[in-house]
Amino acid sequence: MSAGEAIAGPDGASRCPWALSTTDYLAYHDEEWGRPVHGDDALYERLSLEAFQSGLSWITILRRRAGFRTAFAGFEIAEVAAFTDEDRDRLLADAGIIRNRAKIDATLANARVLAGWAPGELDELIWSHAPDPAGRPIPRTLAEVPAVTPESTALSKALKKRGLRFVGPTTAYALMQACGLVDDHLEACVARSAP
Repeated sequence: MSAGEAIAGPDGASRCPWALSTTDYLAYHDEEWGRPVHGDDALYERLSLEAFQSGLSWITILRRRAGFRTAFAGFEIAEVAAFTDEDRDRLLADAGIIRNRAKIDATLANARVLAGWAPGELDELIWSHAPDPAGRPIPRTLAEVPAVTPESTALSKALKKRGLRFVGPTTAYALMQACGLVDDHLEACVARSAP
């Protein structure tokens, strides 16, 4: 077996190797990662969490996700857009989240931008960048999974053009993976969707 190939999990089923490093990852891999996510608030949450993850391990964010949801009013765009300077100060002092000033400010600013969009507009914009699955090779190893694609670069540019922050091409691709725009489960992974 080559490094980075799918490996057997505790139940004997093959999975992407990263899924087996913690029970938190196992549940996230099997139940969420790569499954389609729709809805402006749900996509705003994923976009925000991917931005917070920048420079950190995803497990750090995953283990604090409940804290993030509480701190950011369930990532309801209209609610977060109405946050005040006092809310910002509260977030900067909240040990249940990542207290990064630039990322907090971007999350608040993004909500204010998105609050002016029509319902479904964020969903439509993000999903309009989903590549044709038929044109993508199915990865056999982790080495075959890209960090950036032309589609994620285009999505990043489209989001930035509309005023969103902390949405670089790598963050955009992580969003695409997490929200099911692409299926980067390895070929032998039990969670891989049918081609």
